[in-house]
Amino acid sequence: MTALTSALAAPEVLDRCRALVRPALEEAVGRLHPWVGEMAGYAFGWCEVGGAPAKASGGKGVRQALAVLGAEAAGAPGRAGVPAAVAVELVHTFSLLHDDIMDGDPARRRRPTVWKAYGTGPAVLAGDGLFALAVETLAVTSAGPEALRLLSVALGDLVRGQADDLLFAGRPWTGPGRVRPGEYRALAEHKTGSLLGGAAALGARLGGAPPTVVSALDRAGRHLGIAFQVVDDVLGIWGDPAVTGKPVHGDLRERKKTFPVLAALDAPCPAAGRLAVVLESGRDLAEAAALIEEAGGREAALAEARRHIAAVEAVLADAPLAAGASDELRALLDFLVRRDL
Repeated sequence: MTALTSALAAPEVLDRCRALVRPALEEAVGRLHPWVGEMAGYAFGWCEVGGAPAKASGGKGVRQALAVLGAEAAGAPGRAGVPAAVAVELVHTFSLLHDDIMDGDPARRRRPTVWKAYGTGPAVLAGDGLFALAVETLAVTSAGPEALRLLSVALGDLVRGQADDLLFAGRPWTGPGRVRPGEYRALAEHKTGSLLGGAAALGARLGGAPPTVVSALDRAGRHLGIAFQVVDDVLGIWGDPAVTGKPVHGDLRERKKTFPVLAALDAPCPAAGRLAVVLESGRDLAEAAALIEEAGGREAALAEARRHIAAVEAVLADAPLAAGASDELRALLDFLVRRDL
């Protein structure tokens, strides 16, 4: 499948999977306390504060698509993966609600975050409600115990990644206590890759796939998570704000220890030393971006993403997946990691 074909097919795949999952997701959220359900609906982009209908973006639906495609890759109909898609989407949204509180982020997808719109306590409660609903959704499936085990592993890794993310913020740019690229790679796998891999694995499990296929899709999703996060890091420094929705040099302004920065600081060149001084001052963001590129941070990040894309392809090539679903899965993965680069 060519890159052009992938780029054209992936949005259609996402639309198809969202349409399949949306009724079940709405039904699940409808079981929550009405106020908690309203906050959940606001987080999904379905309503405004107070419950009035909204047309806000609820995100691409990547994880729910991976769950549906995981079931189809096992040779089952996509609807077999819908409970996995609902559970993973609930968990993902729960993690975003709590993540926004921990990071103090006032906006998401060009709207106030839930904690800004409703308050910190209510947002925590809404996140807890979504998590409980995800567990209930999987518990009643025929693969309940095994599905819950897969979700628990993904959640444990997600928490591990979030803990490292918070701790890394307090570590220095240089010296023995600095964050190394390998540590960041592990963070990306845990914080981003665990739920992507978990989504595909859960869908496959509910679709009746053997353990080898479930494990393969989990590994593919974890590699995808690293590639996706590293590409996001590149866009966070050099991406077009009109496309990314983020201000230029936004990640540098927030002093995030992203992969391009860490790779540049590790480079044995004069630009790395000058970069450390600029980062410590926190002033000239354009100069910092130029020094990261001069020290090789941008190219190192792109090379890292390419390595993990190749790893995804290798895992998928070795797994006995249903042909049509395998092609759509590749189209989706290609679309996610090659955006705007």
